Amino acid sequence: MKLKGKKLAMMVGPGYEDLEFWVVYMRMIEEGAEIDVIGMEKGAEYTSKHGCLKAKADYTASEVMDKDYDGVLIPGGWAPDKIRRDEDIVKLVKNNYDNGKIIGLICHAGLVGISAGIVNGKATGSRGIKDDIENAGGSWVDKPAFRDGNIVWGRVVKDIPDYCRELVKALAE
Repeated sequence: MKLKGKKLAMMVGPGYEDLEFWVVYMRMIEEGAEIDVIGMEKGAEYTSKHGCLKAKADYTASEVMDKDYDGVLIPGGWAPDKIRRDEDIVKLVKNNYDNGKIIGLICHAGLVGISAGIVNGKATGSRGIKDDIENAGGSWVDKPAFRDGNIVWGRVVKDIPDYCRELVKALAE
């Protein structure tokens, strides 16, 4: 268990991408990580993009602002465009980035990174946010997954295995 003793925050919101949340969540748990699920409203149950799954927020970002996380993970789907409007979520991501913690962004999650002002190197995600990344100062890379500094990037659902391998490797350091 490479992540035993590691504490992660994982964001959730309305329309989160089913697999980018649940597969990554389960993979991190499988490696021994503890995960707090963070949403815009404590106790809220958010329905996934495809409408089949629900995920419940354990906390709001303001409630965990002072927790010492090893990483913050953000799945894609439609949720990133919603959760980046929550100033505390953006602040939590920015603070963790500034403190050298691992930030995991897959698919549309780069939108949260853009709002947090942390996208300034190599980046990827859904083709739908390529222009947003470039306009924010990022350099688009069309690869399944990679690490640039303390950000682990994943492209889309089919790249989840590569993304999870990069996350585990980065968080285990």
